[in-house]
Amino acid sequence: MMNQEVSQLFPTPDFSHLSENDFQDVYEPAEDSFLLLDALEQEAESLNSLRPLICVEVGCGSGIVITFLKKLLSSQCVCLAVDSNHRATSSTVKTADQNKAQVEAVTSDLLTNLQPRIEGKIDVLVFNPPYVVTPPEEVRCPGLPSSWAGGVNGRQVTDRLISDVHRLLSPSGVFYLITIKENKPDEIRQMLKDRGLESTVIIERKAGPERLNVIKFQRKISAVT
Repeated sequence: MMNQEVSQLFPTPDFSHLSENDFQDVYEPAEDSFLLLDALEQEAESLNSLRPLICVEVGCGSGIVITFLKKLLSSQCVCLAVDSNHRATSSTVKTADQNKAQVEAVTSDLLTNLQPRIEGKIDVLVFNPPYVVTPPEEVRCPGLPSSWAGGVNGRQVTDRLISDVHRLLSPSGVFYLITIKENKPDEIRQMLKDRGLESTVIIERKAGPERLNVIKFQRKISAVT
């Protein structure tokens, strides 16, 4: 059974306005979505201490994660949602409005439409990528499959973003990423370590045959100071 109520203080955003018809084209909140909410709630004090100015979610889907993040933060920050699926960005705006949260949404292939304007300026970056191992040709299929088809090792989309993460984050910025075992998370952590980012597994959970985890990346303390 999925935990849809994260806590009384930070409840799961209401997405009852989205219908079965919407979820024909947009990723419906599932165990990985709720795990990410749990991770962000666990990080609430740390995130607020950053006093973030710009927060970005890549692959926003229904919009519950970026809406939750906006409600979680006490600072007046810009929360930006990005998805390659225009139906997802539309759903995200509706979810934010439903929950009285101010979120901007942009249709873009990852962050290509926003760089270099936001390079070095993102304080909080969140990504629940298409992580399922699939044939390479299924990656970037239009509509719903783009939300889960990850290609070789479930990493083809993830690798495109993580190659730029060290340039996207502000000096004190943090990056939260969902992975499964098949994605070879230790390899991802080493790749970003080589780019000056330390990592910590914030939370883990078994969901059916998958072992999900949320990894937090941030610059090495010496690199910040």
